[in-house]
Amino acid sequence: MVQTSIVRNGTLVKPPTFTSTEAERRHRKERLAAALRIFARLGFAQGLGGHITARDPELTDHFWVNPFGIHFSRVRVSDLILVNAQGEVVQGNGALNQAAYAIHSQIHEARPDVVAAAHAHSFYGKTWSALGRLIDPITQDSAVFYQDHALFDDYKGIVLDTSEGKRIAEGLGNKKAAILRNHGLLTVGHTVDEAAWWFIRLEDATKSQLLAESVGTPIPIEHDLALSIQQRNGTHEAGWRAFQYLWDEITRDQPDLLD
Repeated sequence: MVQTSIVRNGTLVKPPTFTSTEAERRHRKERLAAALRIFARLGFAQGLGGHITARDPELTDHFWVNPFGIHFSRVRVSDLILVNAQGEVVQGNGALNQAAYAIHSQIHEARPDVVAAAHAHSFYGKTWSALGRLIDPITQDSAVFYQDHALFDDYKGIVLDTSEGKRIAEGLGNKKAAILRNHGLLTVGHTVDEAAWWFIRLEDATKSQLLAESVGTPIPIEHDLALSIQQRNGTHEAGWRAFQYLWDEITRDQPDLLD
């Protein structure tokens, strides 16, 4: 197991590059299993809902995903399943969550830049989603989503077919996150690390705003300052880097996830 320090020889490390497709595939699968374990630790595993996907680096219209019915806290690299564009499991023995295919297949198709997408029915995120509002830049942390998250304001029930997933992908547009009204949160990234971190950060932002509004009227950060925070701390690399602390912790505590 290789630990990742975000500072090496006095320099901030950057996302890795790979000499082979197989090495890149293994890396994405390890980060996917780790992200699921972290989601479980943070309380994002709610029944059978929720999924994180990672595009295969070679079969780019295929994605890896956690199998239906296995708790996030138990997922290992070897449990992950590979799904093709038709929704068929072509590698692995687990069952596919139909909602995972319906949503994620359309996001990966619409956004070639997206390597990973994360969705779960986290408590504060789904509570905030019932308000049908974007979050405001009321803290430095929430400002990373300023003008970079969308509201999907057309809830039609449980997502069971790709037409609904296509509408969600269209609602997301080119942004890194979406609030799905009456449903929950969705985030994407150029790496699994980034997508997972943005979900964690967005859940935290919804919690902060719910609590702040419960006791008063939050004072938002002014436009120019919020935008500068977003442009500095809301980048692909910043999202990737923030996840490395969690990667180090979960792989040290639960090395079996790499099996």
